[in-house]
Amino acid sequence: MSAPKPATWAYAEDFIAEDEVVEQARRRGEELGCTPVLPGVGSALRLLAAAVGARAVVEVGTGAGTSGLWLLAGMPRDGILTTIDVDPEHQRAAKKAYAAAGIPPQRTRVISGNALEVLPRLTDGAYDMVLIDADKERYPDYVEQAMRLLRRGGVLALDNMLWHDRVADPAARDEATTVLRDLGKQLRDDERLLPSLLPTGDGLLAAVKR
Repeated sequence: MSAPKPATWAYAEDFIAEDEVVEQARRRGEELGCTPVLPGVGSALRLLAAAVGARAVVEVGTGAGTSGLWLLAGMPRDGILTTIDVDPEHQRAAKKAYAAAGIPPQRTRVISGNALEVLPRLTDGAYDMVLIDADKERYPDYVEQAMRLLRRGGVLALDNMLWHDRVADPAARDEATTVLRDLGKQLRDDERLLPSLLPTGDGLLAAVKR
């Protein structure tokens, strides 16, 4: 089987277009230096949220709200997104994006702080989906918390799991790459999960908790 050609990958990545509000949020994220998800990843997140009827979602890494908009678009109208970020400026941008999209304020809980201090305060087994898209070296710690928070049948999603093509390169051994490579293998072999590594964006690992 041949590998996807660049044109095919680009076609698939842009198959579902961003709406104007998402595009504005993505551009704002780029300006702030918090790399937003690409449309292919965003549409996959929307699909996953819709597939499990996610009414309660936790996002680690708010950014400027791009991924949150995609998640909210897949959630039921009564769904609530809890999003955590250490940078208040990012969260201000995200709140503007949510408002521009017409998202009622009660549908988002925007929490400013260190995720590893916030996550332990959330309720065990109460969430349908957890998205991790923050500092890479702490991904294993975030996953540990996510597994506690997710209900059975819930979805764990991690962005950047191919990390700029470095994870697939055995010669790449910087800290972030090594952490993500090892974590990917760990999740692949975890009997509590049904995982898949999707080659969209910078790599989206999605798994269902058994």
